[in-house]
Amino acid sequence: MKTIAVDEILSLADYERVRERLRPLFIHEKERRRLRVGSHLTLLFENAQTAWYQIEEMIRAEKMTQREAIAHEIDAYNELLPAAGELAATLLIEYAEPQERDAALSRLVGLERHLWLKAGPQSIAARFDDRQMSDERISAVQFVRFSLEGVDAARFLELAGKGEVAVEVDHPNLAARGAIDGLLAASLAEDLR
Repeated sequence: MKTIAVDEILSLADYERVRERLRPLFIHEKERRRLRVGSHLTLLFENAQTAWYQIEEMIRAEKMTQREAIAHEIDAYNELLPAAGELAATLLIEYAEPQERDAALSRLVGLERHLWLKAGPQSIAARFDDRQMSDERISAVQFVRFSLEGVDAARFLELAGKGEVAVEVDHPNLAARGAIDGLLAASLAEDLR
């Protein structure tokens, strides 16, 4: 997937002018790329559009104008983009109450060994960003990748059409499954092209 370059980023003033028109488009893009896995996990599969929007929103929120700061933000979000033959997602661990979330983040240590993308007979382990791991507690926001070696866009859609693509969690303290089908499957197949 093509990464985002500095010259693709709008100035603060230009972004403010178009933000209200673009916002619904990006919200729709994020919604079609969102997967609920049980009650407490959501994956937002990233692409260049979702990353660009997040960069623009961060620049706006932080009122960034320095080229170096903007370049740093771009580099951080480009890391989230999938490489050829893989899917990349932001994993959100969500609990309504802060105390419940804090307890869960301690209970879910080791999640990096228990998150899978099932594609037909294959079980593809998620690769987590080690910088977000600790022995006592995990972060509520994780960045994960799934390498789909041997599964191209056409095969992915074929398997999804048969109900054979899903994300599963088999952690001792959390078991859940989220099927990838329909619009989400079509969106992810685009990433694999």
